[in-house]
Amino acid sequence: MIYLDYSATTPVREEVIETYSRVCREFIGNPNSLHSLGVKSKQLIDASTDQIASILGVKSSEIIYTSGSSEANNTAIKGVCFKYANRGKHIITTELEHSSIIAPLNYLTTLGYEVDFVKLDENGLVDLDDLERLIRKDTILVSIASVNSEVGIKQNLQEIYNVIHKHPKVLFHSDVTQSIGKDRIDFSLLDLASMSCQKFYGMKGIGALYKKEKLVIDPLIHGGKSTTVYRSGTPATPLIASFAKSLRLAYEDFDEKYQHVVDIRKVLIEKLEKMDVSINSNDYCLPHMVNVSLHGIKSEVMLHALEKKEIFISTQTACSVGNYSKAVYAITHDKEKASSSIRISLSYLTTIDEINTFIEAFQDCIEQLNFRS
Repeated sequence: MIYLDYSATTPVREEVIETYSRVCREFIGNPNSLHSLGVKSKQLIDASTDQIASILGVKSSEIIYTSGSSEANNTAIKGVCFKYANRGKHIITTELEHSSIIAPLNYLTTLGYEVDFVKLDENGLVDLDDLERLIRKDTILVSIASVNSEVGIKQNLQEIYNVIHKHPKVLFHSDVTQSIGKDRIDFSLLDLASMSCQKFYGMKGIGALYKKEKLVIDPLIHGGKSTTVYRSGTPATPLIASFAKSLRLAYEDFDEKYQHVVDIRKVLIEKLEKMDVSINSNDYCLPHMVNVSLHGIKSEVMLHALEKKEIFISTQTACSVGNYSKAVYAITHDKEKASSSIRISLSYLTTIDEINTFIEAFQDCIEQLNFRS
């Protein structure tokens, strides 16, 4: 089996599973309880939060645990918009965002909010002049993902921050789900940032929202004591502890892991360039993702053809809605390319042998599917 869908979700590392299992067995108390078992669980959560904060370069008080990035995105967007509606109801985003950004924004438009999409240049990067032009007196939020989840376009957060920072009342949120554990992020540039543990070899069902300490937002969930007033519910001690473990492991040997992905991507690109496909990812993309469009073959057909060979890729983001890639269309302006794109996502676990086997199988599938058609 060859797994090339790491951007959708990652396998859980054995060490993380061991941590989760141990905490389930040994830390049974509700961290909100006053007895010694509860205190023991709360101490573990506090220690885990401190470790996460240290790795990310933020304060422990700035971490809000969620069920994942979708909840974190909804909490950030709705939390800001409901809290600061008196300042205005204007939001800026891009056409490269995940559905858990676009859906709450669409919902907010039914409540009278206005959403503008900033222009992208030919490489898929935010047009900074257009961003400056779009910011108005009633703009309260700019939400731009650090890395697009389908093509892998990596935005320059520093340059975007420089534009937004000139407008003190405008808040900057970024969905860093595809960056966390793969790329270094300067959280001081952001007011809010969403992430999910399942993207860096951790458990599903746990994520976080970074929120700058002095920023106040409305909570998405009310009722029940937790680690913060911004997200109610009994803290999930085993998940939080495993979050810390997986994040720590993700940043071990970081540079070596990153370089490995760069090296295998280079091999993959060289081989794909000799094939009958269009490569949508470019030099401004995180190396962990390579998006290509097929010629005359539906992406779902290719996905299932490769699946029969026990090779697993994806068509578009697993959470996306619709029958074509909105991100590919935003970059290429080509509906056919957007309807026939596949995403190959890499990891430090991916080997050259796996890349070679994939290319051989991919070429074989193209020939067979073209012959049938």
